[in-house]
Amino acid sequence: MNPPRIGLRCDAGPHTGVGHLVRCLALGGEFLARGARVELFGTVDRVGWAAAHLATCGIPVHPGPDTPAGLVEAARTHTLDALVLDSYELDPAGAGALRAAGVVTLAVVDGDTRGQDADLYLDQNFGADTPEGQPTAGAPGDGRLLAGVRYALLRDTVTAARPATPPPANPAPRPRVLAFFGGTDAVGAAPVLTRVLLGTGHPMALTVVVARPEIEAELSRVGTGRGQSLHLVAPTDALPALIGAADLVVSAAGTSTWELCCLGAPAALVCVVDNQRDAYRRVVAHGLAAGLGELPELAAPGLAGRAARADAARTLRTLLASPRRRAALAARAWATVDGRGRQRVAEAVLTRIADRTGVLNP
Repeated sequence: MNPPRIGLRCDAGPHTGVGHLVRCLALGGEFLARGARVELFGTVDRVGWAAAHLATCGIPVHPGPDTPAGLVEAARTHTLDALVLDSYELDPAGAGALRAAGVVTLAVVDGDTRGQDADLYLDQNFGADTPEGQPTAGAPGDGRLLAGVRYALLRDTVTAARPATPPPANPAPRPRVLAFFGGTDAVGAAPVLTRVLLGTGHPMALTVVVARPEIEAELSRVGTGRGQSLHLVAPTDALPALIGAADLVVSAAGTSTWELCCLGAPAALVCVVDNQRDAYRRVVAHGLAAGLGELPELAAPGLAGRAARADAARTLRTLLASPRRRAALAARAWATVDGRGRQRVAEAVLTRIADRTGVLNP
């Protein structure tokens, strides 16, 4: 019996970010663990750690077709049993074309299916499994929607680092703070939030992951106050270990949110792009992380920008001074994401393949 062949269609780079790739790699890792063949179709541009990870896992990379006909041709050429579509830019008709060609299709969405006609839809955002949180365009009503953080796609390095219990309060007078904003920080959040953090005046050992040389150059000129230190590091596969060692994590409200929850990290989030807004608001409202606002407001000049930065600084100052508040955030986050989402998604896809081909799951 030949193993299932799974394709992942996504892109990553300085302008698109790496969120789509990270969750596809997490799912791809689960398929590999189950004996499937996995191939990636797309562009991985200037994301060295991701290219190295793909090579280590033995996942070949092919050009990413953008049209429905191109997707079908790629699926036939590589004899794919299923194709995962994770992109906001692809023609929505691609999913239906693949289904018509006999290829099981999983569309990864964030609140809007974009009219795609897929076999399965995955919306891993918090609250997506509630009526008010389900997709508003083309939402399936027949059980094809895998919704909520129960299905969050997390990498091996994250699930392996998940603690057995939520981290306890750590009364550190000089908290260790980690700040990161995606694999490329496409919108330049790090300089803004670094200045807000240091502007609190609270002692801290701050580590910032700098995704691009220009961001590193800007942050190297930022001064620190009394009891403060600033350490700049490049993107790394060791990020879960850095998260686990931090007393507070400041990050964007993207796919990394579910990694932070799984690890039980006390976190403060900033909404950096529009498609994060709904999930950001739900996460903050349910006390899984503190909210620092939206990046355009924090980066704005004039009185409005100063007011937004002052509000964010007050929130951060309270967290830095209160181990108990940090521990409460960590406990709620840890209890919400169990790290087994990718297993559930892979099982759903392989079941669809088995239903279509009559071959049992590996």
